[in-house]
Amino acid sequence: AAKARSHAWRERSGITIEHEGYLIWVERLPHYSWQMGCRQGAWTVFRFSPNNFRRGLTLFFCMVRVENSMPHIHEKIDFTVSLFIVEGERVLLVHHKKLNCWLPIGGHIELEEDPEQAAYREAKEECGLEIELMGERPPTTGPGTRALVRPRFLDIHRVSPTHEHIGIIYLARPKGGNVTLAPAEHHEIRWCSQADLEKLLPPMSDAVKYYCVAAIREAGGS
Repeated sequence: AAKARSHAWRERSGITIEHEGYLIWVERLPHYSWQMGCRQGAWTVFRFSPNNFRRGLTLFFCMVRVENSMPHIHEKIDFTVSLFIVEGERVLLVHHKKLNCWLPIGGHIELEEDPEQAAYREAKEECGLEIELMGERPPTTGPGTRALVRPRFLDIHRVSPTHEHIGIIYLARPKGGNVTLAPAEHHEIRWCSQADLEKLLPPMSDAVKYYCVAAIREAGGS
């Protein structure tokens, strides 16, 4: 999930531009050069001469749109959580705006979070629900150790030609709140039965469909 983050911008001569969910910092440096940074967990830095600035800015925005359709924490691989939330015999899905596909609730694990914290946060932010994660929590919590709920699945999937996500995949049930659309990120949110999965447009991927069916089978019916 692409979320706005707070940043401590440097107190120097420059401007901050918001462009399609990205915060772009442009600063005038000595000798009339320019420096630009796009905050996506780390700075991407470019330098342009004054005569080349406008052309360079256009090329930079093109690169952001094509190669960085989601904000990444690390350059090549990020860790994410996916939540297949089940109520009765239905699983909760969203039609993602940027990716134009049907997905479960989920998003990036932030640097200060563990997977469970990310799961609870993403559920609240993306659909308004408080959830219970399904899975074994081993009795190993003690000094210096906190046991986490075991995820149901793990995978790695490519999201751009240069970036992959390691998906930590949980089954979950709602325990509070009301389902709410996050309109900045999703076209639609809906509960889907197994039969509904075959009717979604655009069609969902085979992997996501497999996880949906498994979630309904294992966590449904209560």
